[in-house]
Amino acid sequence: MAAEPTVFVVDDDAKIRSAISLLMKSIALRTLTFPTPQAFLAAYERDHLPACLLLDLRMLGMSGIDLFAELKRRGSRMPAIIMTGHGDVSVAVRAMKAGVFDFIEKPFKDQALLDLIQQALAHCSQAAGQAAQHGEIAACARTLTRRERQVMDLVVTGKLNKLIAAELDLSTRTVELHRARVMEKMRAKTFSDLVRMAIALQAEERSP
Repeated sequence: MAAEPTVFVVDDDAKIRSAISLLMKSIALRTLTFPTPQAFLAAYERDHLPACLLLDLRMLGMSGIDLFAELKRRGSRMPAIIMTGHGDVSVAVRAMKAGVFDFIEKPFKDQALLDLIQQALAHCSQAAGQAAQHGEIAACARTLTRRERQVMDLVVTGKLNKLIAAELDLSTRTVELHRARVMEKMRAKTFSDLVRMAIALQAEERSP
């Protein structure tokens, strides 16, 4: 699979696959096509972001929505655009509520598809950047001792050092030292930075 921005097209219609490939080639965007969801899954190992999926809704054996659900189960974060036929819009709307990025109804205009794909790739890049940032925050947090993490969690609630000291049965000076080490280990330049990191870390820990 690809390491550069890529559109993965899964459609059982060879003409549509060929037409989309030519359209993507016109803007120098790498495209890999697959005739069935099974063929895509056989090639899929892990995400190489940024990328997006362009999936036909109705395919033999497995729908585009089923394929998207299976990829999510495997941990994929690639945004998916569902290509629908007339009368399938209500199904596509339900798919969006399940996490599909968007849908486009056939026959579609070239520019409409290009715009949607660029939006999906931009969304993917932003999400990948956020994931990397969260990973860095988590890595920094793992360097904290248990006591330092306790101090950080209390500091970001706005409690004064002397109140934290009383709650943890420590001296105020010890809390100040822990707080300084927390700022250093978390690479936080300001108190606001630390608060944002703590919020992101807590949200990540609460997520299933």
